[in-house]
Amino acid sequence: MSQRSHPTIHRLTISIILLVVALNAGASVVLAEDGCPTSSDEISTDRPDVTNSSRVVPYGSLQMENGVDWTARQGSNVISGTGTRLRLGVAQCTEVLADVPAYFYSLNGRASSGFSDFVVSVKRELPVPFGFHLSATSGLGFPTGSNKISSHGYDPYIQFPWSRQISDNWSLHGMFTVTWFTSQHINNPTFEPTLSLEREFGPTHDLFVEYVGDYPNHARPSQVLDAGGSWQVTRLEQVDFHVGFGLNSSSPDHFLGIGYSFRLDGLFGGSLGNSS
Repeated sequence: MSQRSHPTIHRLTISIILLVVALNAGASVVLAEDGCPTSSDEISTDRPDVTNSSRVVPYGSLQMENGVDWTARQGSNVISGTGTRLRLGVAQCTEVLADVPAYFYSLNGRASSGFSDFVVSVKRELPVPFGFHLSATSGLGFPTGSNKISSHGYDPYIQFPWSRQISDNWSLHGMFTVTWFTSQHINNPTFEPTLSLEREFGPTHDLFVEYVGDYPNHARPSQVLDAGGSWQVTRLEQVDFHVGFGLNSSSPDHFLGIGYSFRLDGLFGGSLGNSS
């Protein structure tokens, strides 16, 4: 990386640190009517849709979300896994999360094989009225991945997932993300809006349909439609699936994936386990 890019990285990193401090500096506030999650609540994951949950994990809980995906794009087929996200509740309404590098294995075509970058973030649930849930996430990607997979830069991002129950069984979810790629200036900033409609089928099953767009500043956008569902095997375990296809030539042709997530409670006191 050139010496000229260092001040930009420093400014972006400082901005992320200030945002994290601001999100965690406030005193206890009243959030939505049901407040922030506790260990008595059921598991709520960032899977299987792209839109992340607007809720954080409970204080003292560790949640592990995993998945394997198959993606077809321009004549190449790639298997990736395990797509692991670790989420730790470090304070009331606040979590630290880490995206562990996934391995991409090219089955054919021109796609490359290798590991993705490592990303660490902080997420804080925010006070909002009118039955909405909103959280703010700030994070930084580290160029730990393989040469042909990594972005080769320290990439900060900010993200705002939200949700709103619109009836007993229907809910609307969305997310807006802004990412700066410090070694790919032509893409800066890249905006990612998502919108997901979810339907619950009883207390343990749900299905969703979702739109995801990636809009680099000076490049052709990628747009996909995604659909899938999840099943809570126990109160603290979930299995899921999703399938989707691209809407333009710069998007994947089609993709599918499956996943398994679980939560461990009581890491900072009390019982530890994933009992149902």
